[in-house]
Amino acid sequence: MSPIYYASDWDSSVIVNNCQARKWVEVDSDDHWNIFWASVTSARAIFNSESGVRLLDDQIINHFPNQFELTRKDLMVKNIKRYRRVLEKESNILAAKDDQGRYLYLDFIPTTYMLPQDYTIFAEEYKKNPRLTWILKPSSKARGEGIFLVNRLSQVKKWAKETHSVYSRDACHLPQVPRETYVISRYIDNPLLIGGKKFDLRIDN
Repeated sequence: MSPIYYASDWDSSVIVNNCQARKWVEVDSDDHWNIFWASVTSARAIFNSESGVRLLDDQIINHFPNQFELTRKDLMVKNIKRYRRVLEKESNILAAKDDQGRYLYLDFIPTTYMLPQDYTIFAEEYKKNPRLTWILKPSSKARGEGIFLVNRLSQVKKWAKETHSVYSRDACHLPQVPRETYVISRYIDNPLLIGGKKFDLRIDN
């Protein structure tokens, strides 16, 4: 059986140790490899149409083109909402809703908005039931970094002010301020628990 050649531009002992335990042979990324554990930057360069790179039948990489459309929280929300609209336009059964207007088959994410662009819509939704708790997450971070809960609209406004973000109906008339996109979702207060504790499944793409 021919050996499997792998390359990696990640400085990760976990990756290297697991590859070596399988007797795979490490090579440079410029050499011929069967598996390339690439950084996002390297993956984008490989998938760039102008790079001239084409994967062979015996080559795989740990990313797929435009994977950020699913791994960035704001883009994932945008794509799911777009998918719902497409299904509704096609009168697809998957877009069916109940008497309260909730999706029967596509209700797999909580009510979510993107900040700052959806702030006005979020504020209107918040006022319908001000006792709910909401969770804010930066769109491009991971491992729980930057996440916090709010249950008052004033908390969102205070946070926006502290981070120099503009959340106003007149934002278009103000100077553009660099700011990170966040998603704000209705907090799931009765999640599935294992041993009385919350959990998540982290699956690399």
